[in-house]
Amino acid sequence: MRYAVVYITCSNRTEADKIGRTLVEERLAACVNIIDGMNSIYRWEGKIEEAKETVLIAKTRETLVKKLIEKAKSLHSYDCPCIVALPITDGNHDFLVWIEKTTS
Repeated sequence: MRYAVVYITCSNRTEADKIGRTLVEERLAACVNIIDGMNSIYRWEGKIEEAKETVLIAKTRETLVKKLIEKAKSLHSYDCPCIVALPITDGNHDFLVWIEKTTS
């Protein structure tokens, strides 16, 4: 079994809570971490922008990443949300088994 961490930036804590809770309720993620108060600097439509954002980090099976991305996009307020998956190459075996057992 292969696993992934999915990094998502959200407009605020409320949006991150909504997306995170849905991902866990629908068993697309075993767990999400929400980190509020991130500062972002980025280029959008030709301008340098700055924004306060909230980070959501979801742990899941690699086979669920596409469904998780689609669900997160459907709940997200951004036109082009940052949603990227990173493979988990190693870790606490018991934790990885827990991810497997709590996702579907």
